[in-house]
Amino acid sequence: MKTAGVYLQLLAAAFAERLVFAETISEINGNRYLSPYNGKNVTNVNGLITAKGPNGIWIRSTTPDKDDRTSESVYVFDRNFGKTLSVGDIIQLNGTVTEYRSSKAYVYLTEIINPKLVKKVSSGSAATPLVIGKDTINPPTKAFSALDNGDVFGVPNNVSLISVTNPTLIPRNYGMDFWESLSGELVTVKGAHALTTPNNYGDTWVVGDWKVTGLNGRGGLTTVDKDANPEAIIIGSPLDGSKNPAVTRVGDTLGDITGVVTYAFGYYSILPLTALNIVKGVEPALPPPTRLVSDGDCGGITVGSYNVENLWAGSDHLVNISDHIVHYLRSPNLVFVQEIQDDNGETNDAVVSANLTLTTLTSAISSIGGPEYEFAEIDPVDDKNGGAPGGNIRTAYLYDPKILQLRKPDFGSSTEANEVLPGPELKYNPGLIDPQNPAWTASRKPLVAAFETLDGKNSFFTVNVHFGSKGGSSSIEGDARPPVNGGVDDRQEQMQLTAILAEDKKAKIVVAGDFNEFAFVQPLENFEDVSNLRDLDEAANIPELERYTYLFDMNSQELDHMYISQALKPKAQYEHVHINTWVTKAQQISDHDPSVAKFNICKK
Repeated sequence: MKTAGVYLQLLAAAFAERLVFAETISEINGNRYLSPYNGKNVTNVNGLITAKGPNGIWIRSTTPDKDDRTSESVYVFDRNFGKTLSVGDIIQLNGTVTEYRSSKAYVYLTEIINPKLVKKVSSGSAATPLVIGKDTINPPTKAFSALDNGDVFGVPNNVSLISVTNPTLIPRNYGMDFWESLSGELVTVKGAHALTTPNNYGDTWVVGDWKVTGLNGRGGLTTVDKDANPEAIIIGSPLDGSKNPAVTRVGDTLGDITGVVTYAFGYYSILPLTALNIVKGVEPALPPPTRLVSDGDCGGITVGSYNVENLWAGSDHLVNISDHIVHYLRSPNLVFVQEIQDDNGETNDAVVSANLTLTTLTSAISSIGGPEYEFAEIDPVDDKNGGAPGGNIRTAYLYDPKILQLRKPDFGSSTEANEVLPGPELKYNPGLIDPQNPAWTASRKPLVAAFETLDGKNSFFTVNVHFGSKGGSSSIEGDARPPVNGGVDDRQEQMQLTAILAEDKKAKIVVAGDFNEFAFVQPLENFEDVSNLRDLDEAANIPELERYTYLFDMNSQELDHMYISQALKPKAQYEHVHINTWVTKAQQISDHDPSVAKFNICKK
């Protein structure tokens, strides 16, 4: 039998193995994502309290090192620990180092838990924030992580995990490394301006007065090839309990922002000491209408494209959509529309017809001076098109019967595959592309049609697309590297199928809609190669940084595209009308901007 003394010796030895004497906070953080002290006890940790939150405090080392990779601050998680302490106190504490994340898709946050106050060393010290770009290096402007292999949009995704690889930080080169190297630190963002509208919690993406790439004319940052703007940071909930403004717009000038850097819900963020302040609103409030107006004949046909966001006959925003089409798109001769729901919207029953939805929309358009559009669409199989359950969303065409007509109309069905016949002609006009192919499981099927001028002399083909969503994507600042691009494999297959009309290189073809992908990512790059079509942004020389139709995370990005055949390239014009990305969140009618093009379709 072992004596009590032996037991005490064993316990002391076990405790000694777990007890680590950390001289500095920078040693606790280390120069990687995961602390070298994770799961271990630390003692006599000295720090200046720089900020207090509802569930803990942030402390900064009193003996900083000179290594840019190691943060000098750390979060102490305990909602009761700091109640008798104040910002400016220098304290000494014991505790346990841990790595916390609320989802396995996120990056870990280094914390000290179970804190015990050893002593309060002093009070009244200044908690001076570090000015980003002045007291720190500038945030990197292109790459997020060394694990992305040079392309944050690279395929395949999820090749490695930060939590497994635990790379050494290189904050001068990689945006995530930069923000990780400041984790827990009290910082100030000077000269901040907004990059997006706030999310539902009031969180707003910003950049400060540091160097950025991707700056568009409105003040947002546009996603371009291999660059999704890691220099941006999201401003979260204020620590004093106030609320950030809900009316912030892209480009609004904000006051200086001071707060602590943290990681939560998949993103690096700054929790400000108090609410954001809009110093100056960006002007103009709204964009001008398109300059592209129909000539009324084959020499100048206008084509619009608009994702109208779950539109049905009873939608509150239907009147606004009609106003956009008439007054901002200037009533194009042909409009590709996406996200048309059935007649009773999200009521999940056997109704699939959208006749009432489209009749209500076209009537609203004509009532304010627009054309008396006719429409063409094909009802889907019930509950097989994805989107909101019961909505049966689909694509549709609106066309001005005084200018255009369907060429030899012969409507296909929800299950019949369209074909290109000699001529070329379509087997069904309009018809769906291979609707029973498994690539379209729970996704919209492209609607193919042929239109012509009323004299029958000038015709062109169209494909209206709304490819599979990015649902299932991971955060761009998440654990998986490169980030998971949800649905990318489905879109790859869908885009291969959509190249059906590439068989006739002389045909006039327009493929437009919501592709749910960027032009420089593999599915669309492959689509352009196999279809022999040209990105209209390129053909019409739209400046790269002005190619955006959607706001997501820190980025102005383009999910909506138009591709044309070589026969339509001469004199082709194109505009994105930023009626939804320039306004406040409450003023957005759809989550997408519409676009307008103008073509010469005259027979040569």
